[in-house]
This record gives sequence, C-alpha cells and structure tokens, in this order.
Amino acid sequence: MSNRERRTFDKAFKTMAVELHLNGKTSTEVGRELGIGPDLVRRWAREFKASESSSFPGNGKQHLTEEEKEILALKKALKEAELERDILKKAVSIFSKGDNKYSGS
Repeated sequence: MSNRERRTFDKAFKTMAVELHLNGKTSTEVGRELGIGPDLVRRWAREFKASESSSFPGNGKQHLTEEEKEILALKKALKEAELERDILKKAVSIFSKGDNKYSGS
C-alpha cells in the first residue's frame, strides 16, 4: 500500500479539465497533461453534464434550490424517525420478554 496523501482539486481545476475533455481531448490526454487519472476526468465530466451549475460544490456550503433543501430536511427527519422507531421496537421486545418470565408463575 502506498502512503500517498489524498489530493484535492478546486472547482476551477475540475472545470478546466472537463472543458478540455468536452472540447475534443480524450480523458487519457487530459489526465496525462494535468497529472490525474483518466477515470477522474470521466467522472468529473459526468458530474458536470448532470448538473452544470451546481457541479463540484466542494466541502463547503452547497447551493441548493428550496426544493432540494426541503428534500434534505425531510430525509433527515425520516432517518431520525426510523431510528426512534427501531429503538422503541427493541425496547418493546426487551420489556415483553421480561413480562413473559413472570406471567406464568
């Protein structure tokens, strides 16, 4: 295993790589010129084509539409509710096992 650090690339670098690729260069050529893997160039191109304006948001704040924000909030609330439900199911299971021990005496 190599001890290489994970490299990070800013939005401008990714956009430049994608534009080179979309303007006719192969992903291998772009990768060789920029010192990155061709698979990375292809992945960035797919991301860029899927959502050009919001591609490559980075680790900072994402620019989301109101609908996307609402969907994220609803997904978070659903996950929390499912977690609470699972905890309650386990608690009911534990307590009902305890009741069965003493109900036959």
